[in-house]
Amino acid sequence: MKTMKMRGQAFVVFKELTAATNALRQLQGFPFYNKPMRIQYAKTDSEVISKVKGQFSDKEKKKEKKKKAQELLIAPQKDQVAAPGVSPVLQVPDNPPNYILFLNNLPQETTEMMLSMLFNQFPGFKEVRLVPGKHDIAFVEFCGDAQAGVAKDALQGFRITASCAMNISYARK
Repeated sequence: MKTMKMRGQAFVVFKELTAATNALRQLQGFPFYNKPMRIQYAKTDSEVISKVKGQFSDKEKKKEKKKKAQELLIAPQKDQVAAPGVSPVLQVPDNPPNYILFLNNLPQETTEMMLSMLFNQFPGFKEVRLVPGKHDIAFVEFCGDAQAGVAKDALQGFRITASCAMNISYARK
């Protein structure tokens, strides 16, 4: 998910309650990226279920998106307020946006499969390349700069293990 509050969560929809119950029982506590999964039933119906029941209304979604867009427009203006006579300092990223991401501070046990599973959830994902002889760095390629930026923002600081927070930047062009 894109918000910090929802980070690390996923929703899985089953056609039948028995299949969902079976999955919940068998996978409860299963280690995923060295953390035990905690599984529970959703508190509300998903959009898919609501549509099947004929109760779906995306008016709420549109309102939420509009509200978030307005908050994003206001937020940078608050950050730029400086003391009188002092010009605000804008942080410039080290490298300009690029369709290839550079990952560092990865734990030694990181594999190409682990990173592929992590980044595959984002549209435009192409491939992961580990650097031979360097266990703590990797490159992730996307179809475009914007798609890479979404993944970068969402996974910045993601902890593959408890001690290693992944650092993501744009690769040098």
